[in-house]
Amino acid sequence: MTEIIDIGLATGAGVSPPAAPARAPLRIGFVLLDQFTLAAFSGLIDALRLAADHGGRSRQVHVAWTVMTVGGGPRSSSCGVSVTPNADLTDPAEFDYLAVCGGNDYLNDRLSPVLGDYLRAAARRGVRLLGICTGTFAIAQAGLIGDRKVCVHWNVLDAFGERFPDLDAAVDRLFIDEGDLITCAGSTAAIDLGLYLIARHCGRDKAQQAMRHMMLQDMRPAGVPQPHFYAQLDGIADIRVRQAAQFIEQRLDNPPPVAAIARYVGLGPRQLERLFQSWLGIGPAAFQRRLRLEYGRWLLTNSRRRITEIAIDAGFADSAHFARDFRHAFGCSPRRFRAMPEGPAGAPFPALAGPALAAGPDGDRLP
Repeated sequence: MTEIIDIGLATGAGVSPPAAPARAPLRIGFVLLDQFTLAAFSGLIDALRLAADHGGRSRQVHVAWTVMTVGGGPRSSSCGVSVTPNADLTDPAEFDYLAVCGGNDYLNDRLSPVLGDYLRAAARRGVRLLGICTGTFAIAQAGLIGDRKVCVHWNVLDAFGERFPDLDAAVDRLFIDEGDLITCAGSTAAIDLGLYLIARHCGRDKAQQAMRHMMLQDMRPAGVPQPHFYAQLDGIADIRVRQAAQFIEQRLDNPPPVAAIARYVGLGPRQLERLFQSWLGIGPAAFQRRLRLEYGRWLLTNSRRRITEIAIDAGFADSAHFARDFRHAFGCSPRRFRAMPEGPAGAPFPALAGPALAAGPDGDRLP
């Protein structure tokens, strides 16, 4: 059964939004696409709501918003919850920003002509665009990115690159502000984007007010890396290799045996071994070991977790196993790497090769 939600206090169809002043300092129009991500949309709009009034009363005093869809009808989110908007697409000149909220429909290669025309009209009028989660795909389909750099969620980087090979996409931050276009990875990063916009237009005190209500410790800046490490597989055309690599990435903390990886992509272990050797020059067990070590190094650089915790997160039995393999691969211990001034700045280290990529003694499961 699909759950229907009216956007309550300020955005439900048939419910009059609380009166807003003639000109709120920050005005955002939300455009919900099919199967939009509920967490990103709700996180962004709730940050705005909590900054808009005093005491969480939700009146649109300092921030105003309108939720729209093409045609004005309800839209189902990717989790099946249906949201009823305020209106059909309205004059974009009413807003400072248009937030295009996408989700699981990003593989649809047919952009609604009405939406495309609407986004282009907004851009011509100087209305800034926000690409929320995969809403950036729709903005790209409308031809509105050009030479700007955009932020996408790490999970859709390959799909974005295949669809838009001439565009510059990154996954090394939570959102990217290009002036007239801000793109956001989605999920909880949308809250950080909301706080960023609130601080810019309404003052940092209003952003702090929203953070207190949301019980957040702080606002993450745009440059914080997305909390995930992913494999670079540029030029790998075989879908089975890419699927196997993604399966390994998703289970870095609990490394699957090669036989399980092979079953996941419908191959035998020897077939998978030959494919990996052909495309990557190493077997799946060695690839898995390399990814786990690279992930451990990434965590050392981008987090303050204890080394024992990092070892477990990277799929090692304990810190001793992690330290031994890390030293073999990078020439120093994890503790020394973290203490080096150039380490956190991303100093280059040699690529993993030779013995560092060898499979475990059972040739299947890594320690």
